Amino acid sequence: MNENTNENSKPVLTFEGKKYLIDDLSNDIKETIKVLQIAETQLKMHEDTLKLLSISRNSLANQLKEKLKNIE
Repeated sequence: MNENTNENSKPVLTFEGKKYLIDDLSNDIKETIKVLQIAETQLKMHEDTLKLLSISRNSLANQLKEKLKNIE
């Protein structure tokens, strides 16, 4: 899904290879587009959170490794 806007043209939704003028779509479809955009934003946020957690976990594992190095 891609939403294109241009100062000289009306907003266009490109979905599965087809283009639709957003102004010509029903309110129900516009609402679905908004909800889909929110879902995509939430997915991106959670993907970023997973990356941060993974980095943190690796850092903690490295710290543990260093601390255990001195124990026989």
